[in-house]
Amino acid sequence: MNEQWRSRITLEPGKRSGKACIRGLRITVYDVLSYLAAGMTTEEILSDFSALTQEDIQACLAFAAERERRIVMAVA
Repeated sequence: MNEQWRSRITLEPGKRSGKACIRGLRITVYDVLSYLAAGMTTEEILSDFSALTQEDIQACLAFAAERERRIVMAVA
């Protein structure tokens, strides 16, 4: 996925308190990651949120991986 997440993850100051959202929707990256961490499958998330796609979920994971990479580099 590399940097393709950049076209799917949006940041808008007035939406969800400026948290990273998916394609301008009110669904945040945090929401999706929390659902995955709680044990929901991708299929369950897609079923519950019809506006999301498999690529959106992959973008959330890529976004989180990039943030983690930056944190490690900042400490090093």
